[in-house]
Amino acid sequence: MCISTGEAAFSGTIVYCGRQHHRVHGLVHVLGYQNTAVNLADGPNAMLLHLPTRQLTPRHFLSAGRVGDVLHRMVAAVEHVAATADGIEWMSAEPQPVQVFDHDVYTVLLADDPTAVPAALWQVPPHRRPDLDPDLLQFYADHFPDHTIVVCCFDNADAQRAKPLLLWYPPLDPDRLTVPALDSHTGRAPDLDATAPVDHWVLFSTDEAPSDWGAPVVYPRDMRHRLRAFLPSAVVGRHYSRGQTLPNGDFTISHRDLLTGDLDRIERLQPTRR
Repeated sequence: MCISTGEAAFSGTIVYCGRQHHRVHGLVHVLGYQNTAVNLADGPNAMLLHLPTRQLTPRHFLSAGRVGDVLHRMVAAVEHVAATADGIEWMSAEPQPVQVFDHDVYTVLLADDPTAVPAALWQVPPHRRPDLDPDLLQFYADHFPDHTIVVCCFDNADAQRAKPLLLWYPPLDPDRLTVPALDSHTGRAPDLDATAPVDHWVLFSTDEAPSDWGAPVVYPRDMRHRLRAFLPSAVVGRHYSRGQTLPNGDFTISHRDLLTGDLDRIERLQPTRR
């Protein structure tokens, strides 16, 4: 359900994308991402995500604070109504080259040009600094030219303490909600002709839905207002269960289809080489 820079095992993945009108930032998409990671590489490792935005900075990352189960709360809200998918359709100031900063247990690199990442790796602490396959970075440059690439560097001790990754961004297409789901845990570029095993929840939300739409999410009363302002009141979701395989790709749904609550309209989206 993700791409790593070295051999790793990921399980229990939860991904979320919400469409929201924020009172300060306007129309944004909010991404949530969490899994259980086991680093099988000889040294440090990293998780790579591609996001459909050209305007991502450290300020777009949200702290989960004490609420480390925010995505699990969304799953709990939809678990009793979600069904396993039967089938999925296909569809084809001076900025820095790479921004490097710490967020939760990760050292994060943000890059519009993935091939610029190796030159910035010296800024990552040695215990988190991964070996990066140049072919993997070139894959992102070839297939996601308009995206920001997020490299979350971690070691095994980090992975055990990781909270959900939460961030917001101005999307390239406000009316299509997409979560990164390309799969390759070997450190090499993903095989777009392969099928990938799944073990995860895919969740979506929109603040334009009617009051009876989706499953209400219960949050702690003491949740910080800044975080709550980016989170949905209700979500819909689908569980893709262990033992199932799907064509390698991302998950996407149009906002129009999301408003109907028809999760059969979730599609697998495969990148095209530019």
